[in-house]
Amino acid sequence: MASTRRSIVVSLLFIVFGGPGFLLLYIPYWITRFHLPADQPLWQMLAAGMLIFAGLVPQLESIQRFIYAGRGTLVPTVPTERLVVSGLYRYVRNPMYVGVLTALAGEAILFRSRGLVYEALAAALGVHLFVLFYEEPTLLRRHPEDYPRYRQHVPRWLPRIKPWNGA
Repeated sequence: MASTRRSIVVSLLFIVFGGPGFLLLYIPYWITRFHLPADQPLWQMLAAGMLIFAGLVPQLESIQRFIYAGRGTLVPTVPTERLVVSGLYRYVRNPMYVGVLTALAGEAILFRSRGLVYEALAAALGVHLFVLFYEEPTLLRRHPEDYPRYRQHVPRWLPRIKPWNGA
């Protein structure tokens, strides 16, 4: 139980003070000071809010998934013991990254910020390179039997329509 509690705390701290926090809170605040345009239509605010909410869901779902199914944390230096292939990971291999980029797109719309568009593009490139050169090779080394099969059936960035059943 103490191990689970510690994993929850470490994962939440990573979300707030690690990569997701920097991309979704600190950099956007630095760029926009969170000032909304005065003439923004309600429909645009609602659409942006829906994108932000949809992008945050995978963060919270992944915390639960990595702790209970994977027996680890979201932090790359404190990885899971098991390969996580359930939940949103049945649709796309990187739901957290897709979620962060979705939320960042919502923020760019909400604040009508060209700077946030540039941040989203830079983040997409950075995340893609991180996945290609660090995350995927690391997962292949840690899970040499399971990860190749998972990678063959579940796309990296664009979610499947039907969830992969692991068969």
